[in-house]
Amino acid sequence: MAQIRVMQAAAFKEAYLELVPKFELQTGHEVSSLWVPTVKIMSRLKADDAADMVILSAAGLEALIANGLVSTRTDLARCGIGVAVRAGEPRPDITSGEALKRAVLAAESIVYSTGPSGIYLAALFERMGIAREIAHKVKQVQGEPTGAVVARGEAQIGFQQMSELLPVPGIDVVGPLPDDVQEITTFSAGIVVGAKEPDAARELIGFFTSADSAPVITKTGLELA
Repeated sequence: MAQIRVMQAAAFKEAYLELVPKFELQTGHEVSSLWVPTVKIMSRLKADDAADMVILSAAGLEALIANGLVSTRTDLARCGIGVAVRAGEPRPDITSGEALKRAVLAAESIVYSTGPSGIYLAALFERMGIAREIAHKVKQVQGEPTGAVVARGEAQIGFQQMSELLPVPGIDVVGPLPDDVQEITTFSAGIVVGAKEPDAARELIGFFTSADSAPVITKTGLELA
């Protein structure tokens, strides 16, 4: 039986943690997991950090393919960006892009990640014309959920993929971004060039995309790809 080494960012984490033990029991393979911020995955692979497959945003995976680091792409799930406040705190109006803009301007402190959601939000606030005005109260985090920062009271409002906010204790998820400013990210899996266990990694990807895995994926805040 194989030992499959998986390198990934966090958006697919909750579904992954529930599905992997089922896959291991069913196949006898072992799966070892390496959690790496999206912005560091390429450099880790270029440094020959051992992995058989990666899971990250489709755009990030395409960049790895373009650099000759990954050979395949299979879409696993889709997810929008959500908004959270500390549990019990007032919930801002986020029913439209304009309402969201007012909420961000009124917030005392804001947190978002260095991953795909954070990259999008930085660009969104630029388009809204408020990036400079809010710069002094924005915090970007890497390696922990933004919801944890909100739960500790270190930010009044937090943004991240819905699947990354929902499991965090101590916060209230206000909801997804309004449709007029929402960004849906597809998360995909790929086989690393030079993988030691490419066939077993393909089995794992096939398991993630099977009908049996769909209920787990959807209950963790993701949509089927």
